Amino acid sequence: MEQKPVEALAEAQARAELAELAAEIARHDRAYHERDAPEITDAEYDALRRRNAAIEARFPALVRADSPSRRVGAAPAGGFAKLRHGVPMLSLDNVFAPAEFTEFCERVRRFLGRKEEPLAFVGEPKIDGLSISLTYEAGRLVRGATRGDGLEGEDVTANVRTVRNIPQRLHGRAPAQIEIRGEVFMSKADFLALNAAQQAAGQKVFANPRNAAAGSLRQLDARITAARPLSMFAYAMGEASEIPTETHWAWLELLLAWGFDVNPLSKRLASEDAAAAFQAGIGAQRAALPYDIDGVVYKLDDLSIQRRLGFVGRAPRWAIAWKFPAEQATTVLEAIDIQVGRTGALTPVARLTAVNVGGVLVRNATLHNEDEIARKDLHIGDTVVLQRAGDVIPQIVAVVTEKRPANAKPYVFPDHCPVCGSLAIRPPGEVVKRCTGGLICSAQVEERLIHFVSRAAFDIEGLGEKTIREFHADGLIRGPADIFRLPDHEAEIAQREGWGEVSARSLSAAIRARRRIALARFIYALGIRRIGETNAKLLARHYGRFANWREQMLAAVAIGSEARSDLGNIVGIGAAIAEELAEFFAEGRNVDTVDELTGLLEIADAEQAAGGGELAGKVVVFTGTLETLTRPEAKAMAEKLGARVTDSVSKKTDLVVVGADAGSKARKAAELGVRTVTEAEWRQLVGEG
Repeated sequence: MEQKPVEALAEAQARAELAELAAEIARHDRAYHERDAPEITDAEYDALRRRNAAIEARFPALVRADSPSRRVGAAPAGGFAKLRHGVPMLSLDNVFAPAEFTEFCERVRRFLGRKEEPLAFVGEPKIDGLSISLTYEAGRLVRGATRGDGLEGEDVTANVRTVRNIPQRLHGRAPAQIEIRGEVFMSKADFLALNAAQQAAGQKVFANPRNAAAGSLRQLDARITAARPLSMFAYAMGEASEIPTETHWAWLELLLAWGFDVNPLSKRLASEDAAAAFQAGIGAQRAALPYDIDGVVYKLDDLSIQRRLGFVGRAPRWAIAWKFPAEQATTVLEAIDIQVGRTGALTPVARLTAVNVGGVLVRNATLHNEDEIARKDLHIGDTVVLQRAGDVIPQIVAVVTEKRPANAKPYVFPDHCPVCGSLAIRPPGEVVKRCTGGLICSAQVEERLIHFVSRAAFDIEGLGEKTIREFHADGLIRGPADIFRLPDHEAEIAQREGWGEVSARSLSAAIRARRRIALARFIYALGIRRIGETNAKLLARHYGRFANWREQMLAAVAIGSEARSDLGNIVGIGAAIAEELAEFFAEGRNVDTVDELTGLLEIADAEQAAGGGELAGKVVVFTGTLETLTRPEAKAMAEKLGARVTDSVSKKTDLVVVGADAGSKARKAAELGVRTVTEAEWRQLVGEG
């Protein structure tokens, strides 16, 4: 069955597809950012993100708290100390065509309330490398960190000190503290030379220059990093004790003066028309450049406008990545395997004859679901066209039917779980089949346990996927609570093949170190369907304490209860996610698991909301027409100060901002005795009056 156009989706279908997209994109983010080992290329990855964005645009009420549009990267890898970024290192939204770039410009104008005024940009070639953040104090390099999950990265200070063109000390006057961001990369020639040397030594070869750069910078032994030919282009500012320039172009010039390399092809552009011409020019030079690029980044030049626009979800409103067209190649579909996830989802994976697509050796491609296989009429043995857009994740875009072998047969999607044999069903309105085995399905149990100890959850060093599978198969771990009883089996573990006293003792220490955990991480670790990192944080922030969250979730089991209504009204949660939470707590075995864990752990209260002022943690509603602010700008302003913005007024609402021609919301606020302020009073309240 052909994938439905977004405009033809019913709300239930859209909700189900957004859930699957969130899970799939998160998996690919982890493969790319944590393991430097993408499973598929950018063609599929960007197609997934664009499909997600299109559905969210048509159904804004269905935007999930764990949506890819609100998330960046993946949790930092183990082996390095973690550093929290003073200013989040977020990602960029993408466009692929002139019309999409024009739409981006129009969104900026609408946010700012400007209709015809030209927008000045700075265009910079988008290097395909590893994002890095460098902190200088009194002009000296003191810290270096990878992007990680955007909020917290890995401390690679010793390694960045070995990169030849990163200055140890800034030339000339600089702010007392300044965070400089850029991209560490490896040239094409250096990449080929490194791979030749690796192959000659019988060591791992890298798939592409980006993976080579990431793998080289994230060495636990800085001497290995020093021996690798790494470079950096600087381009952005993070946390700073003072803002030294008024425009981005002046910032790039200052970076040059301080001793950094800045991409020499970067250019100030007076309008979006100039940006379109610049895109074509860079595209024509792409193949001849000594390093890989996958597009051009366009940033509004005026820093005051950047600050006004701020961020939405995972990306700035003031910048966009305009990516180049996809690259294609043909190969053979050798098999289709089914992977069973922690929620029982059966995900088909294409196994391919290895083929080089734009410098990346591709062996696998995700096929999403059975509809995707049917729509493309895939047969085992088919010659297929692979596509990569943005140079990371692949998709099968077509079948070369004239090359189909005579004995090729269409793939029949299983109706039973390949692991436990339980019936696999496809709920009405959903696109994914799920194993009904639940806790009797070893694949689901193992995947839940792997999720439980993952980086964004309990992050237990030494308890990786392989160990979880072994311990589960041998009965050492049957459920999450058993993980915290493993230190009682330290002597037994030490006798296992491949272990020993030191490694067993280290594992016990790592487990004990995780007996205290933040509420958001605990909620995420439970693996509740549709509860990703972002909405786990929303839940933790809303309920504050574990005991309160547990009590309210049990109360929310009852349809129509005040607790269910309150849960569904949390901005970013909504009715569908509220239903998943209620279903989880309606199952007694789940509640028993939660309670068993709480007897072994200390769950810390949620951190206070950002902002810390009068609005921190408050629920704010805007109604009516605002005259000096656009609605998106007003909402962004409130969220920046730690408030939670919702579209409905209830007794939980703390403040209603009333604009011109306000209607029912203003009346309801008066009935409930909720505080109301005018637009002018709001601006004064937030320090903008």
